[in-house]
Amino acid sequence: MTHRPFTIGIIAGSGPEAGMDLWSKVVVQTQKQLGDGFRGDIDAPRVVIVSEPQLGLSMDLRRNEADTWAALEQTVRQIAPQVDVFAIACNTLNWFAPRVEKLLDRLSDSGDFLSFQSVLERKLAQTEHSRVGLLAAGPVAALDDFSVYAAMGSTGLFETPDDADALHGLIEDVKRLGQSDPSLSPRMAAVVQSLASEIVVLACTELPLIATPMRGKTFIDVTECVAETLAARAINAEGAKI
Repeated sequence: MTHRPFTIGIIAGSGPEAGMDLWSKVVVQTQKQLGDGFRGDIDAPRVVIVSEPQLGLSMDLRRNEADTWAALEQTVRQIAPQVDVFAIACNTLNWFAPRVEKLLDRLSDSGDFLSFQSVLERKLAQTEHSRVGLLAAGPVAALDDFSVYAAMGSTGLFETPDDADALHGLIEDVKRLGQSDPSLSPRMAAVVQSLASEIVVLACTELPLIATPMRGKTFIDVTECVAETLAARAINAEGAKI
């Protein structure tokens, strides 16, 4: 794929703000990684974003599996030929990673897929904690067959909140009310404080939008980790000319 500059792809829609957040973090990571060599707009990453509202069906993935995959498959087919690497800005939707990989095998001239679970596995391997908190939407936090992090959770790595429904409702309210609603951050803080773990994984793309620093807690924002990896891929491929 040498006919154009290195291009990053972002699939959004669950929710659209999550895609905007990932894009913003890729830009910031590019500036950070290039350091004094960053020249402004001409060194910003080249990004293609496709935001598909139907991907919001993933909030009830068990019920909407077929329809959600139909929307995601169509979106992957649209974005993959336009980019060198792409990510899906939603932890829940990354459950479909194996299907996405199989689809890409059948497509010609398609970019690579960077899954959230592959990035989080690498990040957690760098920590020395045997147990970390996991904050996520219901399908992810359940750590069952519909959870993107089921394999990692089977080792007993994750501590999840006792009231998973309250957390799921909070995430839905971020989507419904918007991240600036003043009721959201205090509700999240209460959930975080209920966890014994010092390291807390924000495994829903809405949660970093309302997270505030808390004494005794270290957040791992999966979106930030993905942005860091995407920016590094672009910089390594293009040098300072992305």
